[in-house]
Amino acid sequence: MKPSLRLEANRAAVRAAAARYRAANPRVFGSVLHGTDGDGSDLDVLVDALPGATLFDLGALHAELEQLLGVRVELLTPGDLPPKFRDRVLREARPI
Repeated sequence: MKPSLRLEANRAAVRAAAARYRAANPRVFGSVLHGTDGDGSDLDVLVDALPGATLFDLGALHAELEQLLGVRVELLTPGDLPPKFRDRVLREARPI
């Protein structure tokens, strides 16, 4: 199933998971945002790590999202984005 369909059916659960793992403002970008995702596509998710969040929190969020949605998830924070693409992705990303 396309990641966009999985996301649409689970938006509230994605937001709740982000909050449990000290992440805020979950946003989608990439092929799902542009409507070009296919059955083998991943889901690109951008979150803001809250104060006190650790790599363990983000790793656990990543694992939970992949299990919940049944698709590969690319979970990034703004600081993880390459400078070359950061401004464009931050402008285009849309809230989940």
